[in-house]
Amino acid sequence: MRLLLDTHVLLWWLRDDRRLPARFSAAITDPVNEVLVSAATIWETSSKIALGKLETSGDLVEEIDANGFTELPITARHAQRAGALPRHHDDPFDRLLIAQAQLDSLRLVTLDAGFRAYDVQLLRLA
Repeated sequence: MRLLLDTHVLLWWLRDDRRLPARFSAAITDPVNEVLVSAATIWETSSKIALGKLETSGDLVEEIDANGFTELPITARHAQRAGALPRHHDDPFDRLLIAQAQLDSLRLVTLDAGFRAYDVQLLRLA
């Protein structure tokens, strides 16, 4: 599977946070799966750090590389699709992840219930 991590899932993974479901951890560590992190997630996280809403212990891009995750750039196609999505979810970063998952045939790894309103593959807990 090709997995696209939502921002909270990435942060929980990097912090070894117990809120990360075991099924998600197993999928992330399964060598059969390719784990991707969107540039939108880096942007969102960096913005929250700059606003003082989030603390980090290191360089996020280096941590992504160290974990063997693949960076997913934002393309014009992604941006166009994100802009055209219905406003079920007001978070522009999340809509961009949805667009990337739809266009690139990725399975989103998230606990955000708002994603269920869209035609997008999600990694389920059960």
